[in-house]
Amino acid sequence: MFAKVANWLDDRTGFRMLRRHVLDEPLPPGTGWWFTLGSLLMFGIGVQFLTGIVLALYYAPTPDHAWDSVRFITNTVRGGSFLRGLHHWGASLVVVAAVIHLCRVVFFGSYRKPREVNWIVGIVLLHVILGLGLTGYLLPWDQRAYWATVVAINISKLTPGVGEMAAAFLRGGPDVGALTLTRWYAVHVLVLPPLLVGLVAVHLYLMRRQGISGPVTPKPGRSEMFFPYQAARDLTAAIVAGLLLAVLAYKGAPPLEPPADPTSSGYIPRPDWYFLGLFQLLKYFPGKWEVVGALFIPGLVMTFLALLPWLDRGRTREARRRLSVLLPFTAGLTVVVALTLMGARDLPAQGGSGSPWNIREIGGAALVESGDRCIKCHRPEGVASPVEAGRIGKPATWLEMHIADPEVIAPGVREAPQSNQGEIRSILAALAKMRAGPPPVVDAATKKTYLLFSKFCINCHTVDGAGGKEGPDLTHVGRKLDAAVIEQRINDPAAVDPMAEMPSFAGKISPEDIKLLASWLASRK
Repeated sequence: MFAKVANWLDDRTGFRMLRRHVLDEPLPPGTGWWFTLGSLLMFGIGVQFLTGIVLALYYAPTPDHAWDSVRFITNTVRGGSFLRGLHHWGASLVVVAAVIHLCRVVFFGSYRKPREVNWIVGIVLLHVILGLGLTGYLLPWDQRAYWATVVAINISKLTPGVGEMAAAFLRGGPDVGALTLTRWYAVHVLVLPPLLVGLVAVHLYLMRRQGISGPVTPKPGRSEMFFPYQAARDLTAAIVAGLLLAVLAYKGAPPLEPPADPTSSGYIPRPDWYFLGLFQLLKYFPGKWEVVGALFIPGLVMTFLALLPWLDRGRTREARRRLSVLLPFTAGLTVVVALTLMGARDLPAQGGSGSPWNIREIGGAALVESGDRCIKCHRPEGVASPVEAGRIGKPATWLEMHIADPEVIAPGVREAPQSNQGEIRSILAALAKMRAGPPPVVDAATKKTYLLFSKFCINCHTVDGAGGKEGPDLTHVGRKLDAAVIEQRINDPAAVDPMAEMPSFAGKISPEDIKLLASWLASRK
C-alpha cells in the first residue's frame, strides 16, 4: 500500500529525483566535521524562523505596547520564556556558525576559482545576519534596546555625504520613536528574511553546481555520497547545538529592563555581544576621528575579505604557501576577538530590574504615594486597583492623560490636581520603572527632597543625568554654592541675578521645604 502511494506521488511530483539530488551528492575523499558548519548554520536559521513566527503572533510593534507584549510573552504565554530564550540564543548560534564557517572557508582556501561568486554571496549573507540581529535588538523596547539603537543611528550619521539621510531613514521621523520601531520591525520580519532565504538558495545552488572544495590536501580514495556519512555528521552537529540551545533557553533570555525612556539621558547603552568589538573600537577614535573606527576600518576589513579570491591566486591551498593572506586574516581575527572580550569587560554594571532608580523615578514614586495623588483612589480599599510593581499595564499615553486629568477616565471621582509637566513626567517615569520592580526604600527626608525636586525643579534642571536641560546641571552645585545662596536663588532668583529666567518659588514652596531643598543641593559636592 505504501509503495503504491509513493509511486503515485513520485509520478506526480518526481520527489525521488529530488531526494537523489539532495542525498546523493558526491563529496571529495576526507570530507569531515569541518564541513558540517554550513548545515549547522542552516539549522540555526531554521530555529530563528520558527521561533520568530510564533513570537510575532503575540508581539505588538508600537511603543505603547511593545514592552508589555514582550513581558506578556515571557511571563504569561505558556512556554513563552523558553521560546524567547530560544530566539535570543539562536541568534548567537547563527552568528557564531556564520563566522566560524567563514573562517573555515578562508583557512581551507575554498573561495578560489570557480567559487568567487559564492564567496561574495556568503559575505553579503553575513551582513544580512548581522542586520537581523541589529533590527531585532530594538523590538523589546526597553532601555537597553532603545539607547543601543540611538547609538547605532548616530553612527550612521558618520557616513560621508549621506549621513543625515541614512540616520533619517533609520529613524523614520525626527526622533527615535513609533516610526522607528515600526520601520525596524518591518525590516526585521518582511525585508531581511526573504532576502536571507534568497541568498541561501543562491549559495546552495552555486555550492552544488561547483561542488565543495574538500580538504586542503587531497586524500586518496574514492568520493562518497552525502548520505549517510556526512548527513550523520550534520545531524549530530545539529542535535548537539539544539541541546545546547535548549539548556540556555531553559534559563531564559536576558531579563527585560524598564521600558524605553527617552528622558533617561544618564543611561549607558551597550549592544549585544557580536557588536561589542565595534563599540570598543569606537572608544579609541573619539570626536572627529570616530568615522575611522565606525566606517573606515570596518570598510577596509570587508574590502579585504571581498577581494580575497583575487588576492590569493596561488596554485595550492596549503597554508604555508598562503601566508601573505592567512597572516593578516589571523591578525584581524585576533583583534576582533580581543576587542569583543575587552568590550564585554567594559560593560557598565546596570540592567534589568536591578538597575538603580534615579532622582526623577524616586521622586515620581513619592508623588504616587502622596495623599492627594494616585493612592487616594489606587489602594486596597479604594475605588481603583492598587499601584503595584509588575502590574502596571496601561500604555504611556493613557497614563499621561489619566494623570493630567483623572476625570477623563473616572468622571465624578475627584477633581484633577494641578499638575505641571515635571510632575507628570516624574510619575510616568516611576510607573514605567515599577513595571520591572518596586522602588528602593529611602528615608523620609530623602523621599521628601526627591519629591520636591521632581515637582518643582526637574523639568529644567538635571541631577545625575535625570532632568531637563533648560537650566544649569545641579549634580555638583554644592561645589560652587552654599545652602544660603541656593536658598536665596530659590526664593528670589532676580535678587541674585537680574537676568535670571527662573521664577520665584517663594509662596509656592514652604520655607521649611525650601531649606530642605537648599541643604540637599549644597551637600552635592
